[in-house]
Amino acid sequence: MDNITKKVEEEIKKGYIGSNHECPYHPSHFTGQDCTFCYCPFYPCNDNQLGQMIISRREKEIWACTYCLFIHRPEVAKFIMSEINRLGITTSKDPRMQDIFLETKKRFFHIGKALMILGATSDAGKSITVAAICRLLHRRGYLVSPFKSQNMSLNSKVTAKGSEIAMIQVLQSKAAGLKNPDHHMNPILLKPKGDTVSQVMVEGEPFGDYNVEDYYNKFVPGPGKEIVRKNIDFLKERYDVVVMEGAGSPAEINIYDQDIANMRAAEIADANCILVVNTEWGGSFAYAVGTVELIPEIDRKRIKGIILNNIRGDPKKIEDGARLLESIIGIPVIGIIPHIKLDLPSEDSEAFRGMHTKGNGKIIVSVIKFPRIANFTDLDPLFMEDTTVKFISNPEELKGSDVIILPGTKNTIDDLLWMRANGLETAISELKGKIPILGICGGYQMMGKYLKDPAGIEGKVPQTLEGMGFFDNITEWNEYKKKVIQDNGIMIETGEPITGYEIHMGLSTIVEKPLFEIDRYSSKENEGSVREKDLTFGTYLHGVFDKPAFRKYFLSFVKHDGKYVEIKNPRDYDELLEDNINILADGFEKGLNIEKIIDIAGVKR
Repeated sequence: MDNITKKVEEEIKKGYIGSNHECPYHPSHFTGQDCTFCYCPFYPCNDNQLGQMIISRREKEIWACTYCLFIHRPEVAKFIMSEINRLGITTSKDPRMQDIFLETKKRFFHIGKALMILGATSDAGKSITVAAICRLLHRRGYLVSPFKSQNMSLNSKVTAKGSEIAMIQVLQSKAAGLKNPDHHMNPILLKPKGDTVSQVMVEGEPFGDYNVEDYYNKFVPGPGKEIVRKNIDFLKERYDVVVMEGAGSPAEINIYDQDIANMRAAEIADANCILVVNTEWGGSFAYAVGTVELIPEIDRKRIKGIILNNIRGDPKKIEDGARLLESIIGIPVIGIIPHIKLDLPSEDSEAFRGMHTKGNGKIIVSVIKFPRIANFTDLDPLFMEDTTVKFISNPEELKGSDVIILPGTKNTIDDLLWMRANGLETAISELKGKIPILGICGGYQMMGKYLKDPAGIEGKVPQTLEGMGFFDNITEWNEYKKKVIQDNGIMIETGEPITGYEIHMGLSTIVEKPLFEIDRYSSKENEGSVREKDLTFGTYLHGVFDKPAFRKYFLSFVKHDGKYVEIKNPRDYDELLEDNINILADGFEKGLNIEKIIDIAGVKR
């Protein structure tokens, strides 16, 4: 008897159990999932709408249902177990199981619907609107997935399967109650490398570098549209509602026919649309009217509602304007949303382009504002503590620093040379041993002894460059291969748990005392570097501050008035995010006609 058959027989004996909150892995897929069948009684079902054949690590063809959630729908699991009991079945090998599978799929399987959130402008509030709607639909029992066909961001995260997607889709997945976001939710990610060139990630993997002209003239009409179609279809087969996020404005008439992030994506998904307008900006009504008028009539018909977002003051005072707007464009205003104060991560570097400081705590954290800064959301958990974060561009701004952080960067060598040219490297070196200095990913690579780029991958030309010399590590770029992986482990100093993820080119030879012990399948691996005497720390792990252990440890090296700082009762950053997602959803609930949203999405039960 194979192991899966044995497990299913044990589950049949137990009978229907619903959600198993006692399980340490609960929820393994989505909050509210049914855990009756942890092992699918129909495996392998060989149904291509639920799974697919893949090549295993042992290079054998196997049936994979990693992304199938069908068996964990409460109504599905309850029906299957009732049929098993009615027929007296005791094993998944019973031929009548096939009949149960066919009847279950006939009754409960359906292709989901798509709803698209457009913005009258950039920063209209599309991302948080998607997150809010995902949570509100999830609360009502819908299985929901976010989706953004094309995202441009240097803030990316790593999925459980080692794919790279935009951070904001991970946050939206959390709002939807999903445990493991995947690359289908952000199939195209553009990571800017310069003024006109971006690395294009497709389904979580590097696809190639494109300038603007080639991206719109070659990539979009070539593989781009089919990539969007394939992934939106995949999600619709697995979720009740796919809440799509547009990019920028849907009315960019100069690239309208080449834009696969807005109305073309809506067409592919056959999605009705909601237009979000940021009322904090002057001229918000004009933005709404202008956007609708610039969209061709065939696409304009998809816009079924307007959300007036981010209203400061009394939302009732805008109601007369909302009614007038409805009469002008013939589209109902279905949401008047007040300004909601939130502690959620920012989507991209535009969020702090003009920002110099954030927070008002006593611990001054100076973050080097690299020209090619990436994954700056690593810093967000620091705001849970008594900190002020300053973004530093020149040596004079380092005055008064309690901590220095060298963050991630899209180009380690160029940003080190930038820092060397403007005097920041010298100024930071003078503070070594006086205040804690942490390098993350690219910042960590800079802190080593040498950076070797014989193939010219990282820099513009092949070269060997001296690093800052804080560690004896040597980093080398030998081939165009990116390490993308989630990490779990412990702090070597305290044994406390840490999590994070790696996204980097180049490999470092580590010769220092390590910071962490990482689980690597059946083995352990040391990670990071520390010289406590020099107060220097380095790690490849993005998200290293999310868990309280390292945050507490690192900030404990800060001195104020002759005393070391003590962080008492630090919280897990995920808890803060969950609190703020609920605050966001509650705020939208008050001003949004959610029943109208359900009706527009076409999923009214």
